[in-house]
Amino acid sequence: MERKWWHEKVAYQIYPKSFYDANGDGIGDLQGVLARLDYLQELGVDILWLSPIYCSPLADQGYDISDYYGIDPRFGTMEELEALIAEGRKRGMGVLMDLVVNHCSDEHEWFRKACADPDGPYGNFFYIEPYDGTHLPCNWRSTFGGPCWDVLPGHPDRVYFHTFHRKQPDLNWENPQLRQEIYKMMRWWLDKGLAGFRVDAIINIRKPLPWRDFPADREDGLCSVASVQTQATGIGAFLREMKAEALRPYNAFTAAEVFGIPPERLPEFEGEDGYFSTLFDFSSELFGQTAEGWHTYTRITPEDYKRCCFAHQAATAGVAFPANIIENHDEPRGVSRYIPAADRAAMSPAQYERAKKLLGGLSFFLRGLPFLYQGQELGMENVPFHSIAELNDVSAAQNYALALAAGRSEEEALAVCALWSRDNARTPFQWDASPNAGFTTGTPWMRVNPNYTRLNLAQERAQADSVFHFYRKLIALRRDAAYVEVLAHGSLTPYLPEQGNLMAYLRRNGGRTVLVAGNFQLEPQEMALPAPIRQVLLTNGGAIAFWEDRVGLEGYAFLVAELA
Repeated sequence: MERKWWHEKVAYQIYPKSFYDANGDGIGDLQGVLARLDYLQELGVDILWLSPIYCSPLADQGYDISDYYGIDPRFGTMEELEALIAEGRKRGMGVLMDLVVNHCSDEHEWFRKACADPDGPYGNFFYIEPYDGTHLPCNWRSTFGGPCWDVLPGHPDRVYFHTFHRKQPDLNWENPQLRQEIYKMMRWWLDKGLAGFRVDAIINIRKPLPWRDFPADREDGLCSVASVQTQATGIGAFLREMKAEALRPYNAFTAAEVFGIPPERLPEFEGEDGYFSTLFDFSSELFGQTAEGWHTYTRITPEDYKRCCFAHQAATAGVAFPANIIENHDEPRGVSRYIPAADRAAMSPAQYERAKKLLGGLSFFLRGLPFLYQGQELGMENVPFHSIAELNDVSAAQNYALALAAGRSEEEALAVCALWSRDNARTPFQWDASPNAGFTTGTPWMRVNPNYTRLNLAQERAQADSVFHFYRKLIALRRDAAYVEVLAHGSLTPYLPEQGNLMAYLRRNGGRTVLVAGNFQLEPQEMALPAPIRQVLLTNGGAIAFWEDRVGLEGYAFLVAELA
């Protein structure tokens, strides 16, 4: 496939509200990001994705936008964002912002005008339907629970549609005028020097119209909107138009959040002329999920994780360049999710550090663009929650109630929410062991993980074999002139996929072959070699025994080696 400028890059997601607070009000801000740009340069990242900093009432932490052209004063000013773009460029970093155009906030001017005059032009910017007080247009359940329909403010005889929170009315992409407003906004931001966008929930912009009921999947008589969305067709017309009108003229990079696309359609979305530059691989994040709620989710095993990764690698081989993640702002911390709980309980602190490095390395060298999430490079972990009242995630209350209704005790329901809540990824970045982890001199908007006194950047920076320095080595190796061709552009072939709890693959290009392997269990195991080792490039400190035709791997040992 054609090479792109971003294929050799490493991307990093910043959740600004929790990254660094420069003014002491307890909320991370743009000045905080500016103040830490040198840290990001030290880490070695090239692309920065900022989660939403637009004006918002924060019903869904900024993904409910009330002004697409304004920076929320909580985060700073437009001038500070422009300075961040300019300072990033000086350091070779491109800045992405979230493109959230399936919905806006109910406090957006468009929705207010729609409420004032539902039959006027702005009424057609949304999905507004008649309501007799009894029968809704369809039985779809919103992502955060309850019907996808709410009464239009000031109009008891009308309802409006929302895929997510009731304060996030969906935009009507069937309306050409609405689409042109969106493209105008995108061009305005790209003119400011953005490298592109992370594209949020874009698959939802096309609805399976006309409205109709689907078979209920819970006792509430509703059907998950995510299930319904798979029935929508024709989204390509909108996405081709968006690319032509707003993205292609700027050669803008786009990393899209897209769910439910069958492998045969991937070239349409992220191929040579796909709608987007890349799609996030959510296969392991989606593993074990059901429509019944968090209490029914199945925990992923190392074997499941391996199968998910290799299946997506096979689906995109020669077709697309996926964006690879182990966590983001919508997921629990990767080390708490993918390293089995029983193993974590049995590990020494040193073994846990090795396991964190193994997980990072196995993900990082997959074919595609590595996307790190703030704190991942430290091995930040899930948070201990003691009460459902401590959770900010709007999904938590719904899933807590579902777990109780299913017969779980309050303690069990809380444990389920604590495991899966998005709050785990949204706690403040742990800079040092000072009060509030050095995140703020004020009162943090969300409590800091209490483990910050032992897990923080200052401590890891001073420790040569820390998780932080391991991520720096991962980044440095991927861009090393001798190995960039094979590690960034080479093919990927699973190696010994049938061997249990061993995740290994071969990267090949230009006559070089690199083996990436990890023993994803506590017990040691041996692995046969496909060829003699020419040079060991990286390990995570786990004990490795080398023989001519095989290696012995200590539990959670990780190895990257060039083969003869």
